[in-house]
Amino acid sequence: MKKHILVVDDEIGALTLIGIMLQRGGFGVLKAKDAQAALAVLDQETPDMIILDVMMPGINGIELCRMIREREDTAKTPVLILSARNDAESVMQGMEAGADDYLPKPILHHDLVAKIRDALGDPEA
Repeated sequence: MKKHILVVDDEIGALTLIGIMLQRGGFGVLKAKDAQAALAVLDQETPDMIILDVMMPGINGIELCRMIREREDTAKTPVLILSARNDAESVMQGMEAGADDYLPKPILHHDLVAKIRDALGDPEA
């Protein structure tokens, strides 16, 4: 059974690129361009994992991570923050908000897929 991952990023280029990396890694991909769109997707289905960008208009990725953690259906869903902001404070905020991991952008395909498989506890995911 294919694992589905929700990718939330306001940059279409990044959304497309991450989507391609995940599809090549054998994952199903759900995409959202902002927090509102992500929450709408989560009202319809529960992905196996969520990847968030931090800098987005309106609700940022840190805030969205908190909202995801407050939802019963996604409280335990692995959340990976992928951001160009990788200073210690941003990383700390992300982890405090409930993220399982925080990775710097840009990320290599192999590293991203390895991190996801690790987070899902499935070497063959």
